[in-house]
Amino acid sequence: MNKFREQKVEIRPIDNLNKNFICGMDASEVLAEEKSGVIYYDYEGNEQDIFKTLSESGVNYIRLRVWNDPYDEDGHGYGGANADLKTAIELGKRATAYGMKVCVDFHYSDFWADPNRQLAPKTWMNYSPEKKEAALYQFTIDSLARIIESGVDVRMVQVGNEINNGMSGEKDVSVVNKLLKEGVRAVRNLAKKYKKDIKVALHYTLIKDAEGIAKIVEKLNQDEVDYDIFGMSYYPMWDGTNENMQNVARNIIENYGKNVIIAETSYCFTTETGDGFKNAFVGDENLVEGYDASVEGQATIIRDICEAANDAGLIGVFYWGGTWVPVAEYDKNATNADEVLASNKEKWEKFGSGWACKCVGDYDEFSKNYGGSEWNNQAMFDFNGHPLQSLKVFKYIRE
Repeated sequence: MNKFREQKVEIRPIDNLNKNFICGMDASEVLAEEKSGVIYYDYEGNEQDIFKTLSESGVNYIRLRVWNDPYDEDGHGYGGANADLKTAIELGKRATAYGMKVCVDFHYSDFWADPNRQLAPKTWMNYSPEKKEAALYQFTIDSLARIIESGVDVRMVQVGNEINNGMSGEKDVSVVNKLLKEGVRAVRNLAKKYKKDIKVALHYTLIKDAEGIAKIVEKLNQDEVDYDIFGMSYYPMWDGTNENMQNVARNIIENYGKNVIIAETSYCFTTETGDGFKNAFVGDENLVEGYDASVEGQATIIRDICEAANDAGLIGVFYWGGTWVPVAEYDKNATNADEVLASNKEKWEKFGSGWACKCVGDYDEFSKNYGGSEWNNQAMFDFNGHPLQSLKVFKYIRE
């Protein structure tokens, strides 16, 4: 299907864009996708390493999540790309080879960490907070050392992921902040050991609640948590306006002297599903006024988010899920629709290329509705792995 990749875009450059502005992409799913048979292409339709395509399109930073042990007792992956340390190293080396910096995103869980779930890793489940602090420090030290020693150009480490409601099974904010301190201490010690400039980011979401974010930042300050960057998820279909995002960021920048980054954002290029599994971005009701479900709509809203971020003094943006395409394109009206869907389901389970596998329900009760990618209509590649013109937004905003 060429209807998406043939759509053109017109993107205006951003005036006075910070020359060091981060144009990042979370690419955590790439290896699981490739194991499932996905082929990524360049703009001319030739097979090409996706990291080369990302670099050529203006992406200068790659974000990679790390889960502690995303496998059941039989070694079956939980899905969501089975984002373990080995995977992060392999992808990080490829990103580094094409001149991109790497942000390591530690969830300190065995599966997704977000406002709905902050489960402790299986081996930490019965730990006291004090024992968990020691375990978190050691896991960070051991994992980050392996990544750096593998030649990955790590320049940022995210300690925790969307941790508004807790981290690693702990909900008390004072306990969480002690965990954060140990993660930060591990990064600082390794940065000193390897003589690397590695920035520490903390990551929160739900920024529509500006007062709630302000309280979080003040508590971090009171507890003397040492960090460089406040990361926030900002999905325009769910998280309010650019103006609110700017106001939240300015409070942190001006009153606490911290850098701010949009750690996650995205938008759809279609409301269709590409793999036969439901999408997170569902139908026209999620559309933001002024931005339609098209390649140009996707490019334009990301361009405008980058402009708003730059104007407010943020240091950059990471796009989330931009590489998460269908294992195989599903068309419900095709004669082979049932066959394609069955094959997709088999590969989601075998290679972890869907958002969750069946076995994860024993660990994470929120993941009973396992299946494929919920994000393929927000990727920056079409349903067959060809880059969309919207991916070039990161290049065009600088021209």
